[in-house]
Amino acid sequence: MDQQLCPRFEKAMGLLSTRWVGLILFELLKGAKRFSEMEADLPISGRLLSDRLKLLEKQGIVERNIYSEFPVRIEYSLSPKGKSLEPVIQEIQKWADEYISAEEVEQH
Repeated sequence: MDQQLCPRFEKAMGLLSTRWVGLILFELLKGAKRFSEMEADLPISGRLLSDRLKLLEKQGIVERNIYSEFPVRIEYSLSPKGKSLEPVIQEIQKWADEYISAEEVEQH
């Protein structure tokens, strides 16, 4: 295995394993969402959601779209880079469905 892949893999896993990032990506795979919609759908504080969205935007995974309406409408969506994570997230979901029991979920 090429040694150059290890730091990249570690960086990717660090980003994807950041608390709430996976759930935010899972939500945005359903389509563009307003901040308030995500805040209502996810068990996360507004401040933390804002921090995570800024992180994902900085990494080029999430795009923030501003619509000049009144009041101004802001939506978040996945960039092409973010959309490319869909097969990865689907495989994690598939693995979780097969190997994580309901009892294990309740224990958390």
